[in-house]
Amino acid sequence: MDKLKSVLLRRLKIRPAGLAECDAIRSLINTSARTLAAGDYTIEQIEVALQGVWGLDTQLVRDGTYFVAEHDDIIAGCGGWSWRRTLFGGDALGSRDDRPLDAETEPAKIRAFFVHPNYARQGIGSRILEHCEREARSLGFRQLELGATLPGERLYRAHGYISGEPYAYECQPGKFMTIIPMSKQLA
Repeated sequence: MDKLKSVLLRRLKIRPAGLAECDAIRSLINTSARTLAAGDYTIEQIEVALQGVWGLDTQLVRDGTYFVAEHDDIIAGCGGWSWRRTLFGGDALGSRDDRPLDAETEPAKIRAFFVHPNYARQGIGSRILEHCEREARSLGFRQLELGATLPGERLYRAHGYISGEPYAYECQPGKFMTIIPMSKQLA
């Protein structure tokens, strides 16, 4: 790890997101998706995904399971996990299932990871993911699952997640994007 990255990670603070900062988080999600997903999805797919699939799920914020990574009081990244059934999607996505999961028999969900392009590939997503895994484990979950984006798959694979068969998810009628189901057993 280079020296600059090491300094950034030492000064990084992971904390629960607050409802008052939802607009700032939505802005980060939009910037991240439009920049970092551009090599994997078309502009049209990104814009359609931002209308629901990639939006902020404020239920996670209310549950205290959505986090921001701050560097010098700047939100550099965000992501979370859930003990509810919904696999992915923001508030605008119609198909939601907020029923609780059974930690003994069902996997917790890893949700909505985004890093600001100015902080990409510096370990921020990894730090948030490790934080989420510890929290899920502390509540008795033994397995995690997620619906990965194409750029997100690389992060999750590097942390031991196993990819399932990719599928075309219909974001809007006739508008599709690739989602990769992934899972991981917790030690």
